[in-house]
Amino acid sequence: MDVIDLRDFYSQRLGIVARRLINRGIQACWPDAEGQRVLGIGYPTPYLGLFRDNSERCIAFMPAAQGVLKWPTGRPALAALVDQFSLPLPDAAFDRILLVHALEMCDDPESLLREIWRVLAPSGRMIAIVPNRRGVWTRTDNTPFGHGRPYSRAQITQLLRHTWFTPASWGEALFMPPVANSWFLRSAMAWERAGEALSMPLAGVHIVEATKQVYRALPAHRERVRLIPSLQPVLVPSPSTRG
Repeated sequence: MDVIDLRDFYSQRLGIVARRLINRGIQACWPDAEGQRVLGIGYPTPYLGLFRDNSERCIAFMPAAQGVLKWPTGRPALAALVDQFSLPLPDAAFDRILLVHALEMCDDPESLLREIWRVLAPSGRMIAIVPNRRGVWTRTDNTPFGHGRPYSRAQITQLLRHTWFTPASWGEALFMPPVANSWFLRSAMAWERAGEALSMPLAGVHIVEATKQVYRALPAHRERVRLIPSLQPVLVPSPSTRG
């Protein structure tokens, strides 16, 4: 999606409620980030406000295909337009990385996660907000969560393990339907609590925290031995020449 569409969604009442509910799940994993280096990738600015004031540094990277908006407004810019497969960072540059509207919008999520693995510190942690394949929010295109590729929990787990991450904790958010009706918006917290208590599988997004595998396993390939028979030398007569 274009960055203008994303901005417009989060400025509407439905987007404001969605941000509040997802922030609950993020704070459950990361109550604070004091002294930590925090990086957001995708369109993370609605959620980075949780960490901007108490972290060591907090910046946002937005992919070139999406576009970038100045963030925060009224302060020096902390957002940049980047190539998401070649981040302008040294290895192990950040302690925590937040992915929002990133994996589902990316045409090569494995390459993106491997680049994130490179810039994440050995003791670092990552949170990915990913649309739930079984959720109601993915079945409508009036929100950003209805665009791109949604994932099941098994698909996310497989993707993370292929890219050298280990899932550490799971959460869900957006149990309410994506309806901008005043009654639904007022009862959003009741929907969340009921969905969490009943472990309903129809949440709009997965909130998965993963850790970096510093010593990743390498596949072992057994070398095939090709047997070559031992041959005895044989004298080959030279062809006779006639004068």
